[in-house]
Amino acid sequence: MAVDATMPTTVVSAPATSTGTSATNTTSSVATTGIADNFQTFLTLLTTQLQHQNPLDPLDTNQFTAQLVQFAGVEQQLKQNDQLKSLIAIEKSAQSTQALIYVGNTVAVDGSKSQFNTSATWNLKAAQNTNAAITITNSTGQTAYAGNFTLTQGNASFVWDGKGNDGTKWPAGTYTLTATGKDSSGNDVAISTEVQGVVDSVDLTASPPLLSIGGQTYTTDQIKRVVRTTTSSSS
Repeated sequence: MAVDATMPTTVVSAPATSTGTSATNTTSSVATTGIADNFQTFLTLLTTQLQHQNPLDPLDTNQFTAQLVQFAGVEQQLKQNDQLKSLIAIEKSAQSTQALIYVGNTVAVDGSKSQFNTSATWNLKAAQNTNAAITITNSTGQTAYAGNFTLTQGNASFVWDGKGNDGTKWPAGTYTLTATGKDSSGNDVAISTEVQGVVDSVDLTASPPLLSIGGQTYTTDQIKRVVRTTTSSSS
């Protein structure tokens, strides 16, 4: 059983949204002649209205002007809807490009489920010094490991080597870590958990795109940090 009371040595902040990324807008727009752009169309509507108005109660020029403004306003709303569709398409393309940046990188996300193969890593954060009871269960709810540890205020990294309390090696799979804390007075202390793993793929068909980390899917806004894996050089 290996427990590291400190965070990984090298931590870099998550990449910001790229401002230099260009997206190709595939939404085709059909050019149409609007009412405000075609005086002849409006004139036809106006004369038709004059022909069918009540001679005893004709419309005045102010009413004609108000109708023209209404026609133009409707046209502008339709054009704005087309522009919004284009902006949405561009935003989706930008989200997809941003998600691809994380593939192959080790990241930390909010969560308690981690995929165990040779080891599993969780990041813990306590608001104050606490005695933490940590329990790791498998996908069926069976307890694989349980232990008590002292956590200092701040962040800590918990690495599980897959061995149970009796020394038995547990098989690869999805495991859930639960941490509860008590201070020196016996009061509850909140402990948040993060899952750390490598992003192995991105589902671009989902909106927003989903990152796959150890068999679990997450959105980019759930990423808390990107961790650069340190490598030791042999002499």
